[in-house]
Amino acid sequence: MATATHTVPEGPLTWQDVLDHPALQDLPFKIELNERGQIVMSPASNKHSLFQTRIVLALHDVMDSGEAMVECSIDTPKGTKVADVVWLSDTFLEEYGAETPYRHAPEICVEVLSPSNLAAEMEEKIVLYLAKGAQEVWICDLEGRVQFFGHEGERERSVLAPEFPRQV
Repeated sequence: MATATHTVPEGPLTWQDVLDHPALQDLPFKIELNERGQIVMSPASNKHSLFQTRIVLALHDVMDSGEAMVECSIDTPKGTKVADVVWLSDTFLEEYGAETPYRHAPEICVEVLSPSNLAAEMEEKIVLYLAKGAQEVWICDLEGRVQFFGHEGERERSVLAPEFPRQV
């Protein structure tokens, strides 16, 4: 029986290397790159996916225009991160289209926690997404509770989507 071999590029991987590599297609994991170009994988549970779906649907209910998207790649100084859900305004979409990865973060970036996530990892993602242009970063915990963050820190509610529920 023949086995397939796939060459891996020398040195740090780019996001395009990840997208193009046949062995990395259709994995049941969320893939990101760290600042050294190394792959970081996180398995996603069905509960995680359920919260992503609820967030997307709720965003479409409370926002007037724009699009929600899941698994959005964003280039950051610490590698390519993949936000679980984002909200892209019509203006953002006109400017950046489907650029992959986005060099500028969409207005709202949402992370849905998994049991393997560390608090420091989420704090770092909040800082990275805000530094790349996000206006808000939301964190959905393991029970579906949503926290909202802006440049000033945690917010009681979303400024961009004030009707968004605190529980999904």
